[in-house]
Amino acid sequence: MSTALLVSPLVTACIGRFGTNPTLRIGVVLEAISFIGASFSTQIWQLILSQGVCFGIGLGFCFTSTVGVVPQWFTKRRSFANAISAGGSGFGGLIYALSTNAMISNLGLEWAFRILAVIAFVVNGACSLVLRDRNKAVGSVHVAFHLALFKQPEFWLFVGWGFCCIISYTIVVFSITDYALTVGFTAEQGSIVSAIFNLSQGIGRPLIGLYSDKFGRFNVAGLSTLIAGIAALSLWIFAGRSYAGLIVYSIFGLFAGCIWPCVAPVGAEVVGLQLLPSALSIYWLVLVLPATFAEVIGLTLRTPGVNGYLHAQLLTGFLYIGAFMFLWLLRSWKLDQMNALGFDQDRTAGLEEQIQRRPKNGRMPLRTYMAGLFAVKHV
Repeated sequence: MSTALLVSPLVTACIGRFGTNPTLRIGVVLEAISFIGASFSTQIWQLILSQGVCFGIGLGFCFTSTVGVVPQWFTKRRSFANAISAGGSGFGGLIYALSTNAMISNLGLEWAFRILAVIAFVVNGACSLVLRDRNKAVGSVHVAFHLALFKQPEFWLFVGWGFCCIISYTIVVFSITDYALTVGFTAEQGSIVSAIFNLSQGIGRPLIGLYSDKFGRFNVAGLSTLIAGIAALSLWIFAGRSYAGLIVYSIFGLFAGCIWPCVAPVGAEVVGLQLLPSALSIYWLVLVLPATFAEVIGLTLRTPGVNGYLHAQLLTGFLYIGAFMFLWLLRSWKLDQMNALGFDQDRTAGLEEQIQRRPKNGRMPLRTYMAGLFAVKHV
């Protein structure tokens, strides 16, 4: 994941120079090569180069080149459309986990890698042939580091939401199976919990997108983040030691990954469609650090015994709540922008248009932020 996010500025630059489809095809080829290389690996360094470096770069090219395409084609149903595309990773995680285990058991690890290489190349390659963007129509700016974004407080609120979310999400994703074993469940039960978690992601992400369009993108993204934090602090800590309770918490996994269906639509509301690719380039690069060390932090906080994950659970819950606070402040800013510019939810202002309507000192009054925190509006 870290390698995929790290190459996002390079991918953004490639899109600006070569276009979306050629950039996506680079990722398709690299992913296929990584699986083939892993199938012939006999030493750990070979596996690191193939599955760690090569696959990570390929994933970065595939993900970064496509994440901003869907919002370009929709206005009123932008969140729902983006969430459907994000939900594919939830269903994909479920299908890959079950099918890969079956392939390894029946055909061996080497052939499992080779089959995955063929699947990835054929499916992603076909997608690269039919994918169409609207970069020229919307005037997208593909600059790896757009300096104007660094000066915008609302952009850093957006980044702060993602920073906290990605740490919590990574800890949950990579710890939930081991947590099941730690509290005394079998490996099979742990796999079932993980499968339900992935299934809830696949089903829940489109639902989050659907309700985002209905009740407001900031509203649903913020409340989903808050629910993820409350679920971690209540269900995971107090009910997670029973198998039924852990199953219920895994169902709430649909809120744990709320960043994925919400990031592009919310980002479009913050910087506009034109600067969304450049904004996401910086966004993913900043998230490299938390994505790299999140699970290390979670494992460091683990202690012996059935309550060994308590500190990691507390960190997860409070970071989700912190992410909610970042996004709710961002919601207050958006409300002020909508009032100042006279926009509704289905129109986004570009960065230059926003800057022109700002106070001369560039800061929103504190009372404006406070009023927005408690305003009940579709935003």
